[in-house]
Amino acid sequence: MYQCDLSLISKPNENNISNKQFFGNQEQLETWISHNYDLTKQNYYVLCNGKKIDSFCDESRIRDSIFHVIPRTLGGKGGFGSMLRAIGAQIEKTTNREACRDLSGRRLRDINEEQRLKNWISQQAEREREAAERKKQKLERLCQEPKYEFKDDTYDESRSAMAEKMSSSVEQGFKASTSKTNDSTDFTSKNTTSTSNTERNKRKHSVNESGNKLPTKKKRNLWIDIEESDSSESAEGDCETVLASV
Repeated sequence: MYQCDLSLISKPNENNISNKQFFGNQEQLETWISHNYDLTKQNYYVLCNGKKIDSFCDESRIRDSIFHVIPRTLGGKGGFGSMLRAIGAQIEKTTNREACRDLSGRRLRDINEEQRLKNWISQQAEREREAAERKKQKLERLCQEPKYEFKDDTYDESRSAMAEKMSSSVEQGFKASTSKTNDSTDFTSKNTTSTSNTERNKRKHSVNESGNKLPTKKKRNLWIDIEESDSSESAEGDCETVLASV
């Protein structure tokens, strides 16, 4: 006898039919299903241990196994695949798969983070060595004498331009001072010439009026003689006074 599970094609307590029935061969099963459910062989199939079988008489089947009778489902009109493709083209595509899960149920985000952490730990010794090397180089730089380096293109250009301007300014100053000196010399010579000409004209005019030169020097000598005579007389008077007192 073969035990068959009819739970998928029958409801509980329907016409007092049990979900489990025993049949001697496949023909009895087909006759019983056709009589109670009005189903033909094309409307169902039989599974044993998860595999589809065509006959109960197969020697490879275990006699004590349970056979499940499963009804066939009617197919649709189709077109669902094309609808999925149309919707998929409208969905925004992304390359971030970290929210997905692998076959073990772990998120890819956690797996990637774990891998990054392992890499960071493995490179810890290298980072410490580089930090010590940088510290050593810094101490060496501090111990060395400072090297001053000044580089400013704008300052260099302005300094060269300033030297050129200064030289040109000095040249212009020399030229201006030379021209002023020449002008003052000319002016002085002109004044001297005009003064001498004026005095000469005055002398000529005085000579023409009197016929002789003015006795300016005589008067000056006359006054000098008078002063000398007065001083000599006062000196003699002083001497006489001194002798009288003695």
